[in-house]
Amino acid sequence: MRPVLYMVIPCFNEEDVLNITAPMFLGKLTSLTEKGKISADSRILFVDDGSRDGTWEIIKELSRKSPFISGISLSRNKGHQNALLAGLTEAADKCDITVSIDCDGQDDIDAVDRMIDEYLNGSEIVYGVRSSRKTDSILKRGTARLFYKLMSFMGVETVYDHADYRLVSSKVLKSFSDFKEVNIFLRGMFPLVGFRSTSVYYERRERLGGKSKYSPAKMLALALDGITSLSVKPIRIITLFGCVVALLSFVGILWSVIVQLTGNSVAGWASLTSILCFLGGVQLISLGIIGEYIGKIYLETKNRPRFIIAEKTEDEKK
Repeated sequence: MRPVLYMVIPCFNEEDVLNITAPMFLGKLTSLTEKGKISADSRILFVDDGSRDGTWEIIKELSRKSPFISGISLSRNKGHQNALLAGLTEAADKCDITVSIDCDGQDDIDAVDRMIDEYLNGSEIVYGVRSSRKTDSILKRGTARLFYKLMSFMGVETVYDHADYRLVSSKVLKSFSDFKEVNIFLRGMFPLVGFRSTSVYYERRERLGGKSKYSPAKMLALALDGITSLSVKPIRIITLFGCVVALLSFVGILWSVIVQLTGNSVAGWASLTSILCFLGGVQLISLGIIGEYIGKIYLETKNRPRFIIAEKTEDEKK
């Protein structure tokens, strides 16, 4: 039996590229259907993440023109991860498999064929992984490498050079629905679900239009969310560092007592000031990291919805 596929595509201010990439996605859906790889009930689901341009109007127009395209619009911008989760949640009960892909056309759409082949061979999650970073600048390659190494060091399980281009079965999505946290990092959460997984490799291209929405600041924020949502290693590092500082302080106290008893003490404000500044800096950094975790706990206890769907194209078709 051919699986029902939903392609979930989050969009934020993508009016410059949407009319270029939407026909590509629809063409791939048609091709897969004609080859007999997927059911004719398969669809493309665009998720408008509170765009401030004409993105939602374009999605509605695409939906009116094609019965294979639908869309949902979030009530406000909730970020890429929540927008993607909204689309996956919306599609979970309507399909057998989902493929999440960005709207900019950089990810090779032809890799979907191999993803479906791997699913038919028994894999429940298939990660789309970049085979190289030739299209990236030196700065972006360096920061990406640092990003994955940092995540690994902090104990967050991720697939190197994998973003959010992946195939996920409905079985996995139903199990994933048990993850109720508000602070989400999907790249690190799907490996936690388990199930049989594999990867397919592809070459990433330049954007077909518009500008990248991921600035270095957003990448840093994403890394911070990933670490604090999935790892307590920073807290343990603070504890270990505190033990080391306490040990050194104890040695320093012994040294100062011995110096005082031998009558060799010399007044010196520079060393005292340096020690106080060092310890003050360590304390502030430690409080900042601990505060980040407390802030996450605060948000989780509120149990607010991760997204709110304001409008659906399906409502217009009824």
